[in-house]
Amino acid sequence: MILLGFLLGMRHATDPDHVIAVATIVTRQRSTRSAALIGSLWGLGHTATIMLVGGMIILFDVVIPPRIGLAMEFAVGLMLILLGIASLSGLTRRVTEALTPSAEPGTHVHPHDHSDYIHSHPHGHGSGAHGHDEAQTPLSRIDRALGGIGVYQAVRPLVVGIVHGLAGSAAVALLVLAAIRNPVWAVIYLLLFGVGTIVGMMLITAVIALPLTYSASRFAVVHRYLGLAAGLLSLGVGLVLAYQIGLVDGLFTADPHWTPK
Repeated sequence: MILLGFLLGMRHATDPDHVIAVATIVTRQRSTRSAALIGSLWGLGHTATIMLVGGMIILFDVVIPPRIGLAMEFAVGLMLILLGIASLSGLTRRVTEALTPSAEPGTHVHPHDHSDYIHSHPHGHGSGAHGHDEAQTPLSRIDRALGGIGVYQAVRPLVVGIVHGLAGSAAVALLVLAAIRNPVWAVIYLLLFGVGTIVGMMLITAVIALPLTYSASRFAVVHRYLGLAAGLLSLGVGLVLAYQIGLVDGLFTADPHWTPK
């Protein structure tokens, strides 16, 4: 049963709202390595809240009121709406550039590659204006791991994962309690579930990034439309979830009814 938690965690990563959220994020990535890193960050955020909220339910018999439960799920719909709007409006690109360290006069910032990876830093095209010697790349392991996605793009999947974890933590914890009555083993199950989710999302984001990476370097128009489709899908699904949870399930009415799922 404990080992099954790992496999169910990988399965949990394939939930439609999870895949849509990370697909919206990885459309801007130019390598499967950066996409897999984004998937792992999403998984870490998701696991953190699953462990925190799920652990409280298991260890302290915390009962989540229906309106609070619906609010946590409503946050997922709102997050998908914001991701879709940010993608469609180009806000993601502008925020990423704004959070990039300012360049010296005569330099500019855009992603570029060094044979095996892509990253960004201020540079120019004149002599001595590149920012670092080509022969000295990568400058460090951090530059190799995070240089291609930037601070904003690294924090974003972590926050999205946290929100998704809040929405699913109650259902996972109640499922565990129904099968494993020992609190210690139940928490271990949650941990393995979280690890499985991280691994599953890393694989999913890497697979999603394959056609995006190919089209970015060969078919710019196709790549642009793939990003547009991801943004529209995220916006549409987010609006449907918000309507379902807010009005049909009663978050904004006097009689909320919530079944953890």
